[in-house]
Amino acid sequence: MRIAVIAGGVGGARFVRGLREAVRRASDIDPLAGAAIDVIVNTGDDWWLAGLRITPDFDSMLYTLSGQNDEQRGWGRVGESERVAGELQAWGVTPEWFTLGDLDLGTHIARTSWLRAGETPSQVAARLQQRWELGVRLHPATDQEVDTHVIIAGDRGAAAGSREIHFQEWWTRYRAALPAAGFVQHGVDRAVPSEGALDALLDADVILVAPSNPVVSIGTQLSIPGMLEAITAEPAPIVGVSPIIGGASVRGMAEACLAAIGVAVDAGAIARHYGLRRDAGLLDGWLVAEEDAALVDGLEADGFAARAVPLWMRDLDTAAALASEAVAFALGLSS
Repeated sequence: MRIAVIAGGVGGARFVRGLREAVRRASDIDPLAGAAIDVIVNTGDDWWLAGLRITPDFDSMLYTLSGQNDEQRGWGRVGESERVAGELQAWGVTPEWFTLGDLDLGTHIARTSWLRAGETPSQVAARLQQRWELGVRLHPATDQEVDTHVIIAGDRGAAAGSREIHFQEWWTRYRAALPAAGFVQHGVDRAVPSEGALDALLDADVILVAPSNPVVSIGTQLSIPGMLEAITAEPAPIVGVSPIIGGASVRGMAEACLAAIGVAVDAGAIARHYGLRRDAGLLDGWLVAEEDAALVDGLEADGFAARAVPLWMRDLDTAAALASEAVAFALGLSS
């Protein structure tokens, strides 16, 4: 069996780690046994800093799956130091609100060197994955630069005095506290899905939408021309996992992103925002938390296959159990 996952960020990385563990634990009679996992990773958070190409979501995946992630901070490399970052800030090359660890800088320097030598982001991604045994294959959603910017509303609203800042500044510096009037993916009109992403979708028996930010992680990928069509073109069942539990985001500041596009912070609202595949949307099925079980009947009335399951990924066991539930649900839809 081949499983394709649409993901981004820390929540997506933890879900994929759980899926990998579920495959490792599967018995010979389990459909998950020997399953191959391909992950299509959001690139909308990427940006240029100090002449280096920074790819936060891809690196979260790379470090989490390789065991290099700093689990205490939730991002960056374990055992990190920040001497170079201090020098860069002293020279005024990088802002004080975005610190690059020394080990992390090594990744960015290698990536940028290969990019400047003419390699594509997909080729660079393949080289980065050769260093560690990940147990999955990671593919950037696109090889074109699609950087997300945030429209910051002026004092009198979005139409008066609004300005744009890069998503990383809004997210990291301001902690999403500045009122956002919307998001712009620069370059998306010229983007196409990466070859690796298309191949993964073409071969998939199951497609899972990770519990990642529905606006800037999943939404950015769906905005790439041809991506939604590629995801939904094949007969593989598509099941999403809610990033909202009990009316609150599991991680990060997704509430601010949802507010900017007028979507309620609610597991049912997220499913309806994605839409049904049969109505030119994304989903066949949707997993909500046990805390949101009351939403299942309404979702089913709207045509979604829905189920309430434990969604908290507190450790590897719970993450693996969630991933197993998602695959089993999808296979049930397929049959």
